[in-house]
Amino acid sequence: MANNRHKDLGLSDQEVLDMYETMLLARRIDERMWLLNRSGKIPFVISCQGQEAAQVGAAYALDRQKDYLLPYYRDLGAVLSFGMTPKDIMLSGFAKAEDPNSGGRQMPGHFGQKKNRIVTGSSPVTTQVPHAVGIALAAKMEGSDLVALVTFGEGSSNQGDFHEGANFAGVHKLPVIFLCENNKLAISVPIEKQLACEKVSDRAAGYGMPGITINGNDPLEVYQAVKEAANRCRRGEGPVLIETMCNRLTAHSSDDDDRTYRSSEELEKAKSEDPVLLFASYLKENGLLDDELEKEMNDRIMNQVNEATDYAEEAPYALPEDALKHVYHEEQ
Repeated sequence: MANNRHKDLGLSDQEVLDMYETMLLARRIDERMWLLNRSGKIPFVISCQGQEAAQVGAAYALDRQKDYLLPYYRDLGAVLSFGMTPKDIMLSGFAKAEDPNSGGRQMPGHFGQKKNRIVTGSSPVTTQVPHAVGIALAAKMEGSDLVALVTFGEGSSNQGDFHEGANFAGVHKLPVIFLCENNKLAISVPIEKQLACEKVSDRAAGYGMPGITINGNDPLEVYQAVKEAANRCRRGEGPVLIETMCNRLTAHSSDDDDRTYRSSEELEKAKSEDPVLLFASYLKENGLLDDELEKEMNDRIMNQVNEATDYAEEAPYALPEDALKHVYHEEQ
């Protein structure tokens, strides 16, 4: 990473430190959730590790007081950037009544929080894409200049929802950014068995929108691409497909064993491109981060993670009689 690139992008020293801290917070929450799962305290983890740069870089490029985020299940870095807290995430992990995503009804990774314009995701992958397009259509009809950012994995780009959403957005020039976090593994299927074309971004031409492929391990490169796409959307010029190449540093989920389909050499290469470590190096090269500040930041984050874990573990579960709440229409 070249020196002072963030200044060229209009980012202050404090803003890039904040981006790094959010990436580190996502990593530490994720690591804690794996420990909780392996100790039998929470049932499921689906990990953000290795994809934090794409998530945080994209989120910071938007107007987080106005724009909408439609995340997919790995997007811990993105939802933290949009205003979710470690406590919110842990309440979801422990499936407690206070879980803001679903009151403990859905598995972790099904993010949703109305006050922060994080739109609820669903277990069938890619259903968030047509929802994002609908929000973008509403924005255009109302004359608003808000942007909808929708994220998904490269496996999801093979689903009908992606193609229908992208086609509709392209035809109507809607303000939606399609952000593919390509970790090259649709659970366990390598990229060459997923796509007949070379890149996911090649598909953009069929829908009349620009498509680019960028380094998803570099939050500044992602920030720049999403910022330019958001400006295009706000000018009424239509959608953009951005493919961020990144790595998944864990198994698909806590129920998966990735040793059955990827080699230790492949995983070691991915770990050598860890975006959290790479961005820390960039900040140190620019004199913004030293060992003392890094320790202070990590200590602060671990206090948040510990407090969130303790709170969520002690918090009450939903009442059994609430199981049908929000399922059927209730007479007022």
